[in-house]
This record gives sequence, structure tokens and C-alpha cells, in this order.
Amino acid sequence: MAAKICTLDFCYENSMVKIVANRNCPEIKLAGLTVGPFDEGNEYEVYFWVAKQLASEGMVHFREDDVLDATKLFKVQWKEGVQIPGQISELPGDFYPKLRRFIADLKDQTSKQPDSIKFQEYDRARQLARDIVNSRLKKIVAISAAPAQSDQVLKKFTSEERIVYEQLVKIISEWKARILENAGEK
Repeated sequence: MAAKICTLDFCYENSMVKIVANRNCPEIKLAGLTVGPFDEGNEYEVYFWVAKQLASEGMVHFREDDVLDATKLFKVQWKEGVQIPGQISELPGDFYPKLRRFIADLKDQTSKQPDSIKFQEYDRARQLARDIVNSRLKKIVAISAAPAQSDQVLKKFTSEERIVYEQLVKIISEWKARILENAGEK
């Protein structure tokens, strides 16, 4: 399972994301890859790993719509909490890679600025993330134990959640078969 999640993370690192140039920059040539030139204020699409590096250098920033923050995380947690039991809300396909990076960035900021506000923000984000994961995992377990699901339900799972769901369905089916094997025979 860990290998599958690493593969999904690798795919995210190599997905295209939109960025906005903070300043004019000339064309940059990397081994077999050319990015730019960038004009200040214009939007561009580049690989995530390139965008991350350019952003760390202050050359670009991610679009606000594409960045996970505490407010968006709270909205996801709230939405999960108001769902009818047995219902699961749809998350963006890149939710978990963004979540991991958001929390890692906050952790990094707390090590650079160990003030209580940054630590509280980091701690709150981790708690929200745990609440979301626990809530969704409970629903996935319940759905996995139920009869075969429609595509309507399954399309609400992220790729990471589908991995768990498929493994649980297999485990539960095998367990039921073993328990009910030769049932009623003497």
C-alpha cells in the first residue's frame, strides 16, 4: 500500500499546476526542460516540482485557489461532519498530496519560527487532518462491508481512498467466505 501511495505522490509532483509570476524572469533551461520566460502577473502552467522550486526562490506563487490552507481544511472537516451517516463527500483528487505538503510546510515554519502562534496553527491543522482522515476512514470501512457499491459512490473516493477501499473489500469478502464456508452443513 505504501508503494502505491508513493507512486501517487510521485504523479502529483509531476502534475501540471498553475502559477503566477511575481516578477519578470528570463527563460530557464534545466536538463531537458525549459521554463519561462515569465512576465510579472501572468499565469503559467508548469510541473509541481518546478513550481515549488520557483516559489521557494520568490519568482512565482501558486494561485490561491490551488493552495490548501487552514480555512479550506476546516471547510472539508465541517462538510464531512454534516454528511448523513453512510454518505461521503467528494474531495479533489489531489487533496491528500496537498494536505501532506500543507502540514509539512507548517511544521517547517514552526521549526524556523517557534512562536506559539505558528505552533498552534500547525497543531490545529494536524487535528483537522486527523478528524478528516478518521471520519472518511470510518465511512470507507462501512462502505467496504456493504454490498457492491455504485460508481456514483466510488467516484467520491480519492485514489488513496480507493486503495484502502479495494483492500478492505478483498479482506472482508475473504473473511465472510471463510466464516460462512460450510455454514449449515453437519
